[in-house]
Parts: sequence; C-alpha cells; structure tokens
Amino acid sequence: MHYVHTQSSISVPLAERMMTLIIEKAAELGNAISLTILDESGNINTFNRMDNAPQISIDLSRKKTVKAIGMGISSGNEWYDHVKNDPILTHGVQGSKDFIFLGGRSPILKNKAVIESKGVSGSHYRHYAQCVKNAFSLADL
Repeated sequence: MHYVHTQSSISVPLAERMMTLIIEKAAELGNAISLTILDESGNINTFNRMDNAPQISIDLSRKKTVKAIGMGISSGNEWYDHVKNDPILTHGVQGSKDFIFLGGRSPILKNKAVIESKGVSGSHYRHYAQCVKNAFSLADL
C-alpha cells in the first residue's frame, strides 16, 4: 500500500509565461480581462486584472478556474453537454460554494489528472478560447 502520492503541477515561471501570452491576445482582441491561474490543488499560481477589466471579473475568473480544477473539464459546450440532461446537476450544483455556471475556464491534464487551470473573465466567453489557445502550447504535456 502506498501512503504518499506525487502530484504534477506547472511551475510559477510557466504560469507567468502563459499569463503573458493570454493577456497579450486579450489586448490584441480589444478585451480587458481578469485571469487567474491555479495549480492542481487550487492555489493561485498567478493572477492579473487588465486595466478597465470589470471589477466583477476578478472573482469570476477565480471561481471559474476553481470549478475546472474540481471537475477537470473545460467550460462552454463540454460542461454544458455534461449536465444538460440532468436537472439535478444543472440546477443543484450551482448552489455549491465557488461554483459558477459560466464559460471561461480550461484545465491542463497530464495522465488524466488536472495539473493547472485558467479562469478568464471580463469579456464574452467565446473570446476566451482565442486568448488561452497559444498558452497551452507552452505546457508541452
């Protein structure tokens, strides 16, 4: 029996490089966002609120990434397809602390385990995928 396990996580320097790419893409698209990157345990690796990002986007970005860590799935259609035919999940889970039913989160998986997650808020959720796309290539997992 094993009494100790090892978890993989991204480093803070990698999280910061991802943050830079995401913020640059958001600016290029004309979006002002807040971005929270968490490690596999839900601890903040890095956070940024761009100038003019809505105040509410700060907490929303954190809640989005907490959900991705807990569920291990991205937002948008993947999450909706997971719950759409189950009223208990669709309506019941929204009462959970730190749960939010909005798009804008994306976990990174390694060997089917979440090692990092990003939560983006401040614009339309359809723009978020464009912002985080290039950052995934840095992880090289």
